[in-house]
Order: sequence, then structure tokens, then C-alpha cells
Amino acid sequence: MSKNKTLLDIIGPPMIGPSSSHTAGACRIGLLSGKIFGSNLKQVEFTLYNSFAKTGFGHGTELALLAGVMGYYPDNPLIKEAYTAAKNKELEFKFHYKEDTNLHPNSVNILLSDGGEKVEVSGVSLGAGEITVNKINGYKFDLRGDFITLILIYKDAPGVVYRVTNLIQNANVNIASMHCDRNAKGQVASMGIALDNDISSYVMEKLSEIQDMYFIRKLEKIV
Repeated sequence: MSKNKTLLDIIGPPMIGPSSSHTAGACRIGLLSGKIFGSNLKQVEFTLYNSFAKTGFGHGTELALLAGVMGYYPDNPLIKEAYTAAKNKELEFKFHYKEDTNLHPNSVNILLSDGGEKVEVSGVSLGAGEITVNKINGYKFDLRGDFITLILIYKDAPGVVYRVTNLIQNANVNIASMHCDRNAKGQVASMGIALDNDISSYVMEKLSEIQDMYFIRKLEKIV
């Protein structure tokens, strides 16, 4: 059964640019990717696929992606000045273009670095400004920017999921949805947890104290 159309589906999202999928969606993917990486971004490489690669220049996709990783929202009129802003910030950026029929037409991989640590984010623009970030460092996620979201990458071990969810429950915060993935038993695993409410810095500190917690981020809603 198809979902009911909303006003956003009919008129599109607030945005600067000609296309909700190639401009607003691209900006949101960049925005989420920048927040996933965190601060002190020094280098970023974008690999655009399929329709993004073929028609992105005319729709300002490159500008939108670059503006997004710098923290610009889709309705920011300064998106068109993203190249200049990046150079002023001494942010190095590159674009690559590829065809891969196994991927969604509006797909992009973003490799972010501070000159040492690197984080790779894969995203898809679904249309009408809606997006999903479907991989972080190769692990599956489904992040859409519509909830406060915890991102955890850690060593798979008995009890980790319980400890994480127990901390959230004890903070009286409801879990809206949760996705777990791992490459093999006892190896690296990941969790994406969408929350109905914010969690405190105390909970974040306790999460970071869990043994072999390699990567932890809390993302604010962007839509």
C-alpha cells in the first residue's frame, strides 16, 4: 500500500536549486555526512553515480553536496557559493563520476577526513528531498534525518545491545526504530537507533565507556 501524500510531496521541500532530488536531497546527504564525521573536516571526496553523475552539474548537485558537508541546509542561498566557501575554509574537495547499475540512480559515496581519521558515508536521494544514508564505513544503516539518531560501531559481543538500550530506557527515552548489522560473529558490528527525544551528555558518556566502542555519534534532526 502506498503512503498518503503529504504537502511536502506535492510542493517539494524548502530549497535553493532546481531539483528536489539532485539539489535538496544532495545537500541533505552532505549535511548528514558532515555531522556523522564531526568537526575538523579537512578533506572530502565525492563519488557521484548514475543520474547524479550524468546530470548533477546542471542541477547544482556538486555545490549542494559540498555545501551540505559544511553544514548548509537546502534553503541556504549561499549554496551557490560553496566552492568559494570551501576554499576559504581550506577544505580540500574532489569529485569523481561513475556508472554502477547495481546502485540507485541518485547515489553518492562521500569520503571525509581530517588528514588522519577517515569516514566513508554512502547515501541515496529518494526524491522530494527525502534521503537515506545507507552505509557508514561499509556497515548498513537507514538514516533519514527525521529523528535524533545514535550511531554506534563496536565489537560484537553478548550484552552490548542490552547495555545500550538499557541506558536509553533508564533515561526515559523511547526508541522509534533500531537497525543492527555485523560482518561476522564477534567482529565489528553497528547500531543505528532513532529516538523520540534527546539524550543527555551523561548517557553519551556512559555509552562511550562500553568496552570496544569504536565510533559513537548523536545526530540531531535535519528535517
